[in-house]
Amino acid sequence: MEPSEAWGERWQKATSPLAKRYMEVATTKQSLVCLAADRNTMAGLFRLIDEVGEHVAALKTHVDLVDDWTRESWSEFCRAAHEANLLIFEDRKFADIGKISRAQMAGIYDIRSWSDLVTAHLISGPDVVDGLQAGWSDVGRSGGVLLLAQMSSRGNLLHPAYTEEVVAKGAAHAGVFGFIGNGSRPTELQTLRTAVGEEKMIWTPGVNLAVGDGEMGQRYGDPTEAVVAGSDCIIVGSGIHKADDPQHAAAAYARASWDGLLKRNG
Repeated sequence: MEPSEAWGERWQKATSPLAKRYMEVATTKQSLVCLAADRNTMAGLFRLIDEVGEHVAALKTHVDLVDDWTRESWSEFCRAAHEANLLIFEDRKFADIGKISRAQMAGIYDIRSWSDLVTAHLISGPDVVDGLQAGWSDVGRSGGVLLLAQMSSRGNLLHPAYTEEVVAKGAAHAGVFGFIGNGSRPTELQTLRTAVGEEKMIWTPGVNLAVGDGEMGQRYGDPTEAVVAGSDCIIVGSGIHKADDPQHAAAAYARASWDGLLKRNG
């Protein structure tokens, strides 16, 4: 199946080359899964690529949580991810002014040199996106920013009026790849999709094949329902990397997400 057939209007309307690349990878693997690679050792991260790389389209990292991080080992990890045809998504949640965000893309972790995507809050204004894009430009690369429009944790402060403003400003910004939505509530996700339109991506945490409440205030919804409601990528962590058989679990999430896309565009 060609990406244009699988993704329909989203493929036709997308203007971001990175969005096209993601949709191509997802179609090749028949998976709309981003693995939240929440391992705190390099060996654990490499093992995840080996176990589930064929069933996921992207890896969501927290580079500053890795206890034995070195520049050399991280470079090798990024090479392994790209060889496995995975986008690398650093969930940094930048939130400062543009000048500082640009500087934060450099530093010891040099996020600008290896990330394809990063997350950001828009609380400081649209300049944060300009700063992040400038960071990639400083090293001759391009990337995409996912703005947090919704969160799936209980008691979060991203209220509907804030979400509306984030979407309005983000949808008009060429540097915005898309938005983080709430996968645990399909009705909220449908509302977000209507506001976002067809050009930008919506990626969603808060999904699990076992729906309900998780640890530390997290809530989970059904992955297929999330995709049908408008998600373009489901972000899954413990449902895969804490499973007895991560490869089998990743394949199950891939099927659930792909079924959702076919149902949505069927």
